[in-house]
Amino acid sequence: MPYVLGVDVGTTRTAAAVCRLGGAGRAEPEVVGLGGPGGGVASTLQLTPDGAFAVGEPGDPRWTATGFGRRVGDAVPVVLGADSAAERCPAEELTALMVMWVTDQVAAREGERPAHVVLAHPPGWGAHAKGLMHRALRSVGVEASLVPEPVAAAENHAFTRSAAGPLGVFSLGSHAFSASVVGRGFELVNTVEGVDHAAGVDFDDAVFSHVRTTLGRALAELDADDPRTRGLFGRLRRDCEAAKRMLSGTVETSIPVHLPSGPVDVPITRAQFEDLIRPDVEEAVSVFTRVAAGVEMTVLVGGSARIPLVAASVPGRVVLEAAPETSVVKGAALAARKLVIGPDAEPEPIETSVMVRDDDPLLRFPVGGLEAPDAEFTAPPPRPPVDITPLDLPERRTVKRVVRGLVPTGGRRARDSEDGR
Repeated sequence: MPYVLGVDVGTTRTAAAVCRLGGAGRAEPEVVGLGGPGGGVASTLQLTPDGAFAVGEPGDPRWTATGFGRRVGDAVPVVLGADSAAERCPAEELTALMVMWVTDQVAAREGERPAHVVLAHPPGWGAHAKGLMHRALRSVGVEASLVPEPVAAAENHAFTRSAAGPLGVFSLGSHAFSASVVGRGFELVNTVEGVDHAAGVDFDDAVFSHVRTTLGRALAELDADDPRTRGLFGRLRRDCEAAKRMLSGTVETSIPVHLPSGPVDVPITRAQFEDLIRPDVEEAVSVFTRVAAGVEMTVLVGGSARIPLVAASVPGRVVLEAAPETSVVKGAALAARKLVIGPDAEPEPIETSVMVRDDDPLLRFPVGGLEAPDAEFTAPPPRPPVDITPLDLPERRTVKRVVRGLVPTGGRRARDSEDGR
């Protein structure tokens, strides 16, 4: 069955969703599993010795590109390799390779290429970044349209809910924060990207700091150059991220720490976690309040939007999906469907009249069957004259006439007292 494809190349993970073009009614967007955790795949490209790229596989940082989706338009390329073998790769080319890989994966699963592809991009992209991205996509054989992430989120919101006015989009992911307003016509009215604002990885660091403070010397005395210590810290950071996600659905959890002396569990409550991140959340909400002043409804997107403190801090009516990290990619697929077949047509009106059949002779009006001679119609008698007597109405009392005898404070009476009268 023909389909369209939406792609979201995020800083941490890349996601894909499809919309079917056949069948009756509106096709619901479907998130495509790409083999990674949560249905997506890690946004990493590892340069292999034979000059190819491995997608979603961790490896030597010198040969692995990350975070390129947010660097499109940056004149500084991503350097992969070492010494004379280093490759300088523009960020837009790496992003295009990621989109090409996703398109090929989905086409292999569906048995055919998508009818159209839409790539969701950061709201701050200007004409220069968009032009670079279009050229990079065409160079790898992918014809795609570009849609800002807040607009894609608004498309996903409008699929299930009616939008009566401008929509606020509060986006909080692993590495980025943005505040935007999308108009009823799905145009980006206003947006601010919080480059220096805290996001999900900063919240992970806050949990990590909580563990370090709790354990004290037990962690501080470990040899940082020992490979076992580096492995311990790497695992601990992953467990801190898992604890952050767990606290979105429970009020208390614990973080396992595998010390050389034995494993230790460090407890943390949701209240403690919220106290750690509250200043960062309040700062992001203050930025959003300035950008989206007067907006009645706000949709929360991004994985870190699951944190209950975020929804409780954003003013007005707040909408949060069960999986807010997929809102953008599903909206990108819906935007692709709209570009191919146009906006959904209004449903045909349902006929509610009882006079919908005319095959019954008893219900037919005999047009032309009633003929009456002119003699049966007589002119009506003339109407008798009517005497109209005008009413003697009292004089209309206006506000000026009612209050004309009042004297304001400091007016006539005050002047009379000063004159001795």
